[in-house]
Amino acid sequence: MLTPATEDLLRELAPQVLGALVRRFGDFAAAEDAVQEALLDAATQWPAEGLPDNPRGWLIRVAHRRMTDHLRSEIARRRREDTEGVRIPRDRFLAPAADAATGPADDSLTLLFLCCHPSLAPAAQIPLTLRAIGGLTTAEIARAFLVPEATMTKRITRAKQKIKASGIGFRTPPAAELPARLTAVLQVLYLIFNEGYTSTEGFALHRVELSAEAIRLTRMVHRLLPEDHEVAGLLALMLLTDARRPARTGPDGALVPLAEQDRARWDAAAIREGVALVSDALAHTALGPYQLQAAIAAVHAEAARAEDTDWRQIVALYRLLEHVAPTPMVTLNHAVAVAMVDGPQAGLERLGELASDPRMAGHHRLHSVRAHLLELAGEEAAAEAEYREAAHRTTSLPEQRYLEARASELRGSS
Repeated sequence: MLTPATEDLLRELAPQVLGALVRRFGDFAAAEDAVQEALLDAATQWPAEGLPDNPRGWLIRVAHRRMTDHLRSEIARRRREDTEGVRIPRDRFLAPAADAATGPADDSLTLLFLCCHPSLAPAAQIPLTLRAIGGLTTAEIARAFLVPEATMTKRITRAKQKIKASGIGFRTPPAAELPARLTAVLQVLYLIFNEGYTSTEGFALHRVELSAEAIRLTRMVHRLLPEDHEVAGLLALMLLTDARRPARTGPDGALVPLAEQDRARWDAAAIREGVALVSDALAHTALGPYQLQAAIAAVHAEAARAEDTDWRQIVALYRLLEHVAPTPMVTLNHAVAVAMVDGPQAGLERLGELASDPRMAGHHRLHSVRAHLLELAGEEAAAEAEYREAAHRTTSLPEQRYLEARASELRGSS
């Protein structure tokens, strides 16, 4: 059985191995299948035989063999179907023989920009990258986009087919092409981080390997584009948010809400770096959505106690964010901030704007925020019902337990 450390290693190496195969063979879908087979082989063999000296090289060699077998079968199939006797060039499918472990130490960034190629629609770019680099399942991606899983499956499959048909080269794009891909790249990294920081399903609140990978990749993009202040803003947002992770769960893994966290456990070094990044970004460029979110996170991070939080400043920042990049989640969070300044009824009125938004229909966070504001307003019976509805709708067990506990406390106090 794989240890957690080995599972983390496989997750880290998977996009690197996929990048190496796509670089060599150019067939994204087949390469992903070959990598999955190599990961299964590793999961079977490594516990019995021990970790290889070069795990990345081991995975690339095994995946390379699987890919070669697949392509030979494809050549044979096409020759059988070739009724005109036209010779199919072998070189079209099989790369020249070489050491499978050669190539760049990490192709993740190149793979990231490949998935965000402008020939792909944004609706395909982001899910494909989440699947290939973030390691998210199709179901997790579908929940992040608030669409059915079957819809997301078709979207990802079409994106892979388009990459194969278009002959897109596997290379880091030149500077002139970067802006066309950067918006999708940043959104992908943001969604990967969010899934790591608050997992949408399962027993654990966090998937640390995902949030760490998102931060690592964002640092790489920041080094590539040091003057882009939205990249800096996203990195700052990740660091400031992730700094709270040690205090977000209790000894038993239970969720601890922001207002109740022991702020002495927050990562001070990450906060300092994040505040410096966002302060510099805000001073040099027009405001972008990641900079504004980072600024909000910085206000929370710089409050020594929950009651010291400058909620008026947060309301002002959310007002700007709704103007720059309006989304249902921004409106949801804005409502909480408004409630902290003007009272829970004002926040509940803001939530009313989301009642007819199909993207939020049935989303557990809408119910959980409404429950919180109803509790603040003293409407305990209504709050209990909303907490239970939110618990019913979430697929994250830590969130479910927290919401059920809040509902039970309200019932016990009534």
